[in-house]
Amino acid sequence: MSEAAILTKFRLPRQQIQQLLDLVGPTLLRQTRRSYPLSPEIQLLAALRFYAVGSFLEVVGDGYGLSKTSVWWCVHSVTDILLRHATDYIHMPSGRHELMKAHQGFHAIAGIPRIIGLVDGTLIPIANPSALDQAFICRKGFAAINVQVVVDHRGMFADMVAKWPGSTHDSFVWANSAVGQDVERGFFGQSIFLGDSGYPLRTYLLNPVTNPTTQAEHNYNVAHISTRNLVERSIGRWKMRFRCLHKSAGGLRMKPERCCAVAVVTAMLHNITVSGGAALPEEEEEEEEEEEEEEGVHNPPQLRDALHAAGVQTRQQIILTVFWLMYFFVS
Repeated sequence: MSEAAILTKFRLPRQQIQQLLDLVGPTLLRQTRRSYPLSPEIQLLAALRFYAVGSFLEVVGDGYGLSKTSVWWCVHSVTDILLRHATDYIHMPSGRHELMKAHQGFHAIAGIPRIIGLVDGTLIPIANPSALDQAFICRKGFAAINVQVVVDHRGMFADMVAKWPGSTHDSFVWANSAVGQDVERGFFGQSIFLGDSGYPLRTYLLNPVTNPTTQAEHNYNVAHISTRNLVERSIGRWKMRFRCLHKSAGGLRMKPERCCAVAVVTAMLHNITVSGGAALPEEEEEEEEEEEEEEGVHNPPQLRDALHAAGVQTRQQIILTVFWLMYFFVS
C-alpha cells in the first residue's frame, strides 16, 4: 500500500505503525500455533482500522479473513496493551524547562502569560443499552462518556480523565481529577489553566469575563477565545482521525469502561501522530463545539465565594498588567 493509503486506512504512517508493532508485538505473540492464532501484525492493524472507522463489520469487510468476534478480540487485546503505555505519551509538563516551553508557546498565541494547559470536556457517544443507566444520558440527550482533556501548546493531550458518565458536570470532573487537585496544592507553581464558563474561576483556572465592560476586558476575552481555540481544534482532529469516537459512527458499542480505555488509547495515538507530524487524511477538520454551562456547586458557599474572589483578583491583575498596556500601546 502507498503511504497515503496507509494513512487513510489506519490514520498512522507506516513508520509509526511499525514502532507500535515493536511496542505491542511481543505481548500479542502467541506461544502456541494451536487454533491458528492471529499474528501481532494482523491484530494491531485490525485494532487500528477499528479506531479509524468505529465499526466491527467494516473491519470484517476489509478482507482480513476475520470474524466479527476475532476483530473484537483484536481490539480488546491491543487496547489493553497500549493502555499500559499511555502515561509514556500523555503527561503534564514537568521541570522548569518544560514549564517555560509551555508558557512561551501559549503566550505566543495571544499574549496571556503563565498558561500551562487548556482544559475542556467533550462527550464520547456510546451505544450499549444493556449496560447503561440514566447517568450516561448527557445534556444533549444521548448516551455518552464525559471525557476531560488538558491540551498543551502543541495541540497534544497532556492529561485525560475518561471515567465519568455523560451527565457529570465538567466542574465536578475537574475538582475530582488528579491534575485539578495537583494544581490546587500548588504543584505547578504560578502556572494557570484556561477553561470555559463551565469551570469555576480560581487563581489557577481562568475563564472568560461574563459581561465585559471595559476595553481591557474585551481584549482579554478575545485573547482567551483565541488561545482556547487550540483545545477545540485538537479535540476535533482527534475525533476526525479516530472516527470510532465521532457521533457519525453511531457510538462505541462496548461496555462503558471499555469505551473509556479506547478514548485514552486513541488520545495516545493522537499524540504520537502529532509529534511525528502526520497530517489528517481528510482535508476538512471539525472543531468540537460544547455548550457553556453554569458553574457547579461542589464546595460550601463561604469557601466557594472566597475562592472565586481570589480568582477574580488574579484575572483582573492579568487584564490590568497585560491587556491595558496592550490597548494603550496599540492606541
